[in-house]
Amino acid sequence: MTIDIMMPFYGDPGLFRAAVESVLAQTDPRWRLVVVDDVYPDTAPGEWVASLGDPRVEYVRNEVNLGVNGNFSKCVRLVSADYFVLMGCDDLMEPGYVASMLAAIETHPGAAYLQPGVTVIDDDGAPAMPLADRVKSWYRPRRREATVLTGQRLAVSLLRGNWTYFPSICWRTDTVREYGFDASFDVVLDLALQLDIVLDGGDLVLLPEHTFCYRRHEGSVSSWTAQDGTRFDEERAFFLDVKRRLRARGWRSAARVASAHVSSRLNAATRLPAALSTRDGAGIRSLLTHVFRGW
Repeated sequence: MTIDIMMPFYGDPGLFRAAVESVLAQTDPRWRLVVVDDVYPDTAPGEWVASLGDPRVEYVRNEVNLGVNGNFSKCVRLVSADYFVLMGCDDLMEPGYVASMLAAIETHPGAAYLQPGVTVIDDDGAPAMPLADRVKSWYRPRRREATVLTGQRLAVSLLRGNWTYFPSICWRTDTVREYGFDASFDVVLDLALQLDIVLDGGDLVLLPEHTFCYRRHEGSVSSWTAQDGTRFDEERAFFLDVKRRLRARGWRSAARVASAHVSSRLNAATRLPAALSTRDGAGIRSLLTHVFRGW
């Protein structure tokens, strides 16, 4: 068995090179890396990948810019292995990531997706723990051994605060292809996919070992959409839809958590001072709506 590492690319060339090199440094050689360039203006990063000469590394450049959701969907279409990772082009794999995932898949055959332990790093690669990640650590279930999570209990846990790290997750290919990414989402598309899987009985394997480094920086989609409030417009629509689906399923506890979406509201509240200081009227209205509507 091998794992496909799909890497949608549009970003800092230096961080991108480090991400690719972290894949090349894997202790287990059973992987394939596919870089899908979403028409980044500088062609040098793509030329560098193409020059590596490793048969396990493939480079694809889109004909037109597909955007976040579109490029993610293309990556899924290009997967050939039974399991894959949709890795950020600025993140890093620890050398034992692939080995750890393949061992976990062997132990838990058929798992819908697997979440490893994650170390958060800053732009310079140093360990970091900003507020968003401190909150994630509070919500993440604490387990010393690999644990299978499923059903309403998992839905409640994720909706209280999405403690997973999307670029680090190893997904079962046929499961993701069954649901796909909702085209109306760019920021919460990973949580939407997880809820689709959980509602249909899929399971998450939580692994304690830290084998992935997630880079937290202000250049991310989630960061800049949070500043102008559009992130929370998307989140509000998502939670309202999920609440209806959970009620229809009879998962009342999860529906109540989705309706309250407390952590999302608190996140919006922390963004208000910046919006007020810049007198961003649209952003202020969006943030206030998200914080107070529905209480």
